[in-house]
Amino acid sequence: MANNYIVVTDSCSDLPQDLVDMYHLPVYPMEFVLDGKNYKNYPDEREINLKEFYALLKAGHTGSTAQISPSGFLDFFTPFLEKGLDILYIAFSSALSGTYNSSLVARDILKDKFPERKIICIDTLSASTAEGKITICACENLKNGMSIEENEKDIREKIPSLAVWFTVDDLNCLKRGGRLSATAAFFGTLLGIKPVLHVSDEGKLIPMQKCRGRKASLIALFNQLKEDALDLENDIIYIASADADDEALEMGKRIQEVLHVKKVIYSHIGPVIGMHSGPGTFLVSYFGKKR
Repeated sequence: MANNYIVVTDSCSDLPQDLVDMYHLPVYPMEFVLDGKNYKNYPDEREINLKEFYALLKAGHTGSTAQISPSGFLDFFTPFLEKGLDILYIAFSSALSGTYNSSLVARDILKDKFPERKIICIDTLSASTAEGKITICACENLKNGMSIEENEKDIREKIPSLAVWFTVDDLNCLKRGGRLSATAAFFGTLLGIKPVLHVSDEGKLIPMQKCRGRKASLIALFNQLKEDALDLENDIIYIASADADDEALEMGKRIQEVLHVKKVIYSHIGPVIGMHSGPGTFLVSYFGKKR
């Protein structure tokens, strides 16, 4: 059967619960620690509400995140294989986490136990709703009857044009994550600098611009989309924010009115990414002429 497989992803895809439900998409909840307490990042926020999470970060609380272990993937993959399903896993960037490599370890272990089953792990070299966007493409391919091999080929061909650009509001979060020096964070904050970054072809976070003020950084994201999008009228643009819903809606309205895109999907940046990028992070993902 062409569709005798399932598409799965991890919670760094930051997909909204309605899309997860629509596609019956299994999402592995990645783990994080906040104030010494362990949580799992479920799309439905069952263990911690995102408003509460970002309020704690704003108040100075700190934490850490963890990659998915091989044993975690063994537990996640096995029930699907036991049901006779092959697996197409769409993964968080290998340049930002060891999660993808853990999935490969689990895949190789499970090959011996389920030699007749296929487990295909795809490194999106991306994060947040860019990872989510390509996951939904895979779900649509499955829905439309593509075989797992055809689906893999299509997704791998799309990944080089998967663009994600974002800005952060709190430089201290980048400092704590080791992506910005204490001196740069101090003077950047003093001058109201809001960096604009993107995820490179290699899946790494790359600073691209330094904007003076929040408004300028959001304009920079809009202009990037306008200049680099591959096919605006037929693309679905994903906007994700960390406790910045009003700005997200305003940006989405402008994108639809000015750029006439096919559709805008709104989501929230979850705790695993938000722990490092901080409250106010704002992200746009789309298919571009380049990354």
